[in-house]
Amino acid sequence: MSAYRMILVGTDGSDSSFRAVDRAAQLAAATGATLLLASAYSPMPERERASAADRLGDLAYKVQGSTPADDALRAARERAVAAGARDIQQESVEGDAVDVISRLAKERGAELVVIGNRGLNSLAGRILGSVPANLSHRSPCDVLIVHTTDGK
Repeated sequence: MSAYRMILVGTDGSDSSFRAVDRAAQLAAATGATLLLASAYSPMPERERASAADRLGDLAYKVQGSTPADDALRAARERAVAAGARDIQQESVEGDAVDVISRLAKERGAELVVIGNRGLNSLAGRILGSVPANLSHRSPCDVLIVHTTDGK
């Protein structure tokens, strides 16, 4: 089995997703793989955007468009560098997390997708499906589901 050359990890800025970033970065550092940090985002409905802009004033840009995803990617990059990853790329894409990650994995030729286990043990996750569970079925490559929560 050859080493992974492209490792994709999804992050939404949560502590759980950052633990997955840490593990993916460690793997990338150990194998010399390129680490692709990915974050999916949904556009904010116009009414919510206007309300946020009224309340946040000059800081409204922080919750609009891809800014929250870009902020998560910047923080993830810092963690990846600290974990020893050297070749790091990042991409924020509008859309559903499972769709975005599986599409990026295919388009960018990822051989491994790393994702946290958050949502696997929740009632909503069991009924509706969680990002890790759905991604494990739709990914075009290997998927590593990292234990990032205490299972509650």
